[in-house]
Amino acid sequence: MHMERDRYEEKKPAAKLPAAFLERMKRQLGSDYEAFAASYDRERTYGLRYNPLKAKREDFLQRMPFALRSVPWAEEGFYYEPAAQPGRHMLHEAGAYYIQEPSAMAVTPLLDPQPGERILDLCAAPGGKSTHIAGRMRGAGLLVANEVAPSRARVLSQNIERMGAANCVVCREEPERIAALFPGFFDRVLVDAPCSGEGMFRKEETAVAEWSEENVAMCAARQREILEQAALTVRPGGVLVYSTCTFSVAEDEDMVGGFLALHPEYALEGAPVRLMPHLAEGEGHFAARFRRAGQADAAYAGGRRTEDGLCARRADGRSRKNKSGGGNGRRAGKGADASEAREKAVTDFLYRELGLTEDGAETLFAGRVTQNFGDALYLTPEEMIPLDGIRLERPGLQLGFCEKDRFRPSHALALALRPEAVGKSYQMTPGEAAAYVRGETFAVDPALKGWYLLTVQGFSLGFGKAAGGQMKNHYPKGLRRPLL
Repeated sequence: MHMERDRYEEKKPAAKLPAAFLERMKRQLGSDYEAFAASYDRERTYGLRYNPLKAKREDFLQRMPFALRSVPWAEEGFYYEPAAQPGRHMLHEAGAYYIQEPSAMAVTPLLDPQPGERILDLCAAPGGKSTHIAGRMRGAGLLVANEVAPSRARVLSQNIERMGAANCVVCREEPERIAALFPGFFDRVLVDAPCSGEGMFRKEETAVAEWSEENVAMCAARQREILEQAALTVRPGGVLVYSTCTFSVAEDEDMVGGFLALHPEYALEGAPVRLMPHLAEGEGHFAARFRRAGQADAAYAGGRRTEDGLCARRADGRSRKNKSGGGNGRRAGKGADASEAREKAVTDFLYRELGLTEDGAETLFAGRVTQNFGDALYLTPEEMIPLDGIRLERPGLQLGFCEKDRFRPSHALALALRPEAVGKSYQMTPGEAAAYVRGETFAVDPALKGWYLLTVQGFSLGFGKAAGGQMKNHYPKGLRRPLL
């Protein structure tokens, strides 16, 4: 099955498309077929999305070192020339943008996520649409991004972290299990279904090599199962969006018609969206939006739960109710005293070491509760159900690790903090930032002491610790690499 990739380096598709596919497209497109076939002789387009969690659109554009051109169907989207190689730039590592195929950017606007809502991305890896959703949520509410394959879930989690999405929980569950855990729970649900990948033939050689009529039928059967489970997770009055990157009517229009026939509680909102490579600057994509009948029950207020047991919002991060639990088999915190000690360690680090501001604290802590998993401390959206028994890749924003009486901050925390949120930040030069991402130390003023949030061109890139005129490197070893 085709899965969207998150990488810059891509192979060109095989020159010869499957004969059975071409014959079907002739029947399907009629007089448009020649223009469609000719599109495969043209170079494809390349796109990226700026990250609203990191900067405003105009500020982003002012900081970009290469030319960009707007994608018409996504306000966050831009075309770029492949020679720019944005995947090898330090601003990519800082989460300033996400590289994404332009047509894929049409799906999240159709879903129309809003701050404060509960949202599910059921087939989320590698994270293109999840991070798009997170940007539009502006850090408020709950985003559950699910991917059953462990290796793909890790990539998804890494992309969520890089983009600084603090309100996202990453799960590794089958759709049937998600439906059982979250019945009627979400305001909006996205099913970006695994498909035959016909829309990516110009982009990915493997999609061509793996295509067959049998694979199309297999994908359609699996999509039907996934959509059935997704329908169970939408609250009354909620929205469900189904999308693919294929041209197959069996996987697209027939799927929509079959779903409506089985689910009278759902109605199609507007006509399905189909982007074609001969009609738009992008690859092939399909999306349909459904609305479930009814209205949200009394447990909702502005997209938020009002049941008893939720913490009050606090800006200082202190004295917050702590949910302890060992989800995914992890060891829970060692009692209330240990939990309080860990919370004290992290708040001491944030306020005493970094000088967290009042606005920064509100952004970081509001609507979230602390969770202990082993020695790691997380912030989880308070909208999330109890974590026990859920296979988790990421139970929220990882703050760091408590080692004896000391707190070691995580890279995820650095990427979730904007420079203006703390009093101790250090703006690196491009040369210092390049050395930092390679894992090197660099010289600083000997007067600098302790932890700093390191930034580049106004974007947070990681943590460093100054001592003796050197900035010690705390960039994760697994991410270190040379950049342009």
